[in-house]
Amino acid sequence: MNLSSGAILVLSGPSGAGKSSLIRKITNHIGPSYFSISSTTRPKREGEEDGVHYHFISLEEFKAGIEEEIFLEYALVHGNYYGTSLRPVKQALKEGKLVIFDIDVQGHDEVQNRLADITTSVFITTPTLEELQNRLSSRSSDSEEVIKKRLEMATREVQRISEYDFLIVNDDLNVAAQTLITIAKAARMKIPAHHINEFVQLWAV
Repeated sequence: MNLSSGAILVLSGPSGAGKSSLIRKITNHIGPSYFSISSTTRPKREGEEDGVHYHFISLEEFKAGIEEEIFLEYALVHGNYYGTSLRPVKQALKEGKLVIFDIDVQGHDEVQNRLADITTSVFITTPTLEELQNRLSSRSSDSEEVIKKRLEMATREVQRISEYDFLIVNDDLNVAAQTLITIAKAARMKIPAHHINEFVQLWAV
C-alpha cells in the first residue's frame, strides 16, 4: 500500500517539560518532517527569533487570521493567542512529511476533530509537579506570577493525559528521545480511513 499523504504527530505537555529539547534530538532520526511553527501574540523572549521559535504577530493580525479561517487550530493561553497556519501544514502533508505540532490540549482537540485519522498524539511531562516547578524556576525566563500560572495550567492539563495515544515522562532526555523516535516512526504507519476503505474495496477484486 503506497501511503504518500503524510502524517501528524502532536506533542503536548507543560511548558518546561522538555518538548523543544526532544524535538531537536529526534529531528535527524525520523525521516522527512516539518515542524509546524505557531503564530503567537506574546512578546519575544530573549534569544528567540521570529520564524524560528514562533511567528510573532500583533493581536490585530491574529484576529484577522481567525476571521479569514487560516488557522488549523488556535487558543488563548495566559492572555496570549497561539495558532497553527493551515496552508504550510497541508503542503507538508502533500509532500508525505511527518508534521510535528507542539501545541496545548486545546489545540490537540482541534487537530483531532479535523485530522484524527492521520494523527498520533503524545503527552510529555516531568515526573512530578515539583520537578516542573524546579525547571521553570531554573530557566529564569518567567516571573513568579507567570510560573504560578504555568503550574496551575499544567495541573489541569495532566488530568487529560488519557486523551492522548502515548505518555512520555521526561526524566532522562536520551531515553525519552529514543521513545519518541519509536513513536514518530510508528506514526508514519497510521493508515488514513480513506486508504483503508480503498484497500477493502479492492482486496477481493
